[in-house]
Amino acid sequence: MRVHITRLDLRLRCRLIIGYAVGIAAYAMIPISLYPSFKDQISLDRLSESGSPIAAVLGGLPLTSPPGWLKANLYAYFVPLIQLLVTIGYGASCIAGQDEDRTLGLVAALPLTRRTIIIDKLTALFVQALVVPIVVALCVLGSRGLGLTIAPGPLLGITVGVVLLGLFFGTLALLIGAVTGSRGLALGIGIAAAALTFLISSLAPLIDWLEPARYISPFFYAIGDNQIQHGLPLTYAGVLGTATLILATTAVVAFNRLDLH
Repeated sequence: MRVHITRLDLRLRCRLIIGYAVGIAAYAMIPISLYPSFKDQISLDRLSESGSPIAAVLGGLPLTSPPGWLKANLYAYFVPLIQLLVTIGYGASCIAGQDEDRTLGLVAALPLTRRTIIIDKLTALFVQALVVPIVVALCVLGSRGLGLTIAPGPLLGITVGVVLLGLFFGTLALLIGAVTGSRGLALGIGIAAAALTFLISSLAPLIDWLEPARYISPFFYAIGDNQIQHGLPLTYAGVLGTATLILATTAVVAFNRLDLH
């Protein structure tokens, strides 16, 4: 029965997931295919010289290097954005949204505990969090003939980082939905939290007094410390994984107390 609930949620979002996968693949291939035309433009590297805003975003990586190009055109902004659209959207709708639509009560009437139901929802969230990062990683792997090469370790690290980033904010939205029963609040708080922590991670290298605050941002641990060049440290993965587990555990407790329509 548990597999059926997970499968049902994935089936309901199947077209949306496929749309995101096709869209992100089409977008990713644009900067990837343009790289051979720009890789020898050394003048572009001046944009990433120390002290410039672009340098802060790129973490000192030359813009024409494969890691710098991928970070600037994919992993700094666009890939995380699409990932969060997928995971926060589902996190807000899988509990609070279905409750507002009066379909969650039918699921809860099945001979299943609420703990089982929410674990199934989290499983569906995990599956969806894999799609965008893996599709982009496959596009990058397929671009080796264009000179856009990156070591397997860093590519795996940044891919896992984006997966964990999506899981964290998706689980946060699910938790808010389980506490309030409001899809709007779950979306609003999830998006606001993502925007705020993204700004902190992005601006911290430029503002001295904001520098310590970057360590509270999930973006720093997922993509903001040159994971595209050095890979994802186990400690960073542990921070994101532990934080997500805490949110998920709290969501189980909150869902047990939620009055369903």
